[in-house]
Amino acid sequence: MLKKIIIGIVLVLVLIQFIPLEKTNPKIDKTIALHTDKNIMKILKKSCYDCHSNETKWSIYSDIAPLSFSVLSHVNDGRKALNFSKWKNIKLSIKKARFKRAIKTVNNEMMPLSSYLMFHEEAKMSKEDRKILVKWFEKELSLIAPDEVYF
Repeated sequence: MLKKIIIGIVLVLVLIQFIPLEKTNPKIDKTIALHTDKNIMKILKKSCYDCHSNETKWSIYSDIAPLSFSVLSHVNDGRKALNFSKWKNIKLSIKKARFKRAIKTVNNEMMPLSSYLMFHEEAKMSKEDRKILVKWFEKELSLIAPDEVYF
């Protein structure tokens, strides 16, 4: 009986490898992509761009189900929440909400996700990176709504 269960599990794991997934990196229009200070861009590209841009570096494990389902879901969710490749097309009200959330998640070390950092240790932000990024988020937020106080 146990042997049949193990064979069934292995068979399912093999079969799910054939489920097609649409891993894309849509073309980037540089006129609408984020352009900011090179230090900010360096931090964002290192720690955020795999999920929050159209510049995802699809790792080898993103081809292996069931991990591939999770990776694709995280990338799609990240791009939907905040896509730096479409920066100038994001409504100010959405940017405002995303900056507020980004300040909290970066300060509380909730981003990058711990599940992402398990496979991408190089994406971990130092305390200094977090301070720099949060300061930039706060600055950008103050430009969007200068009369509001957030921090």
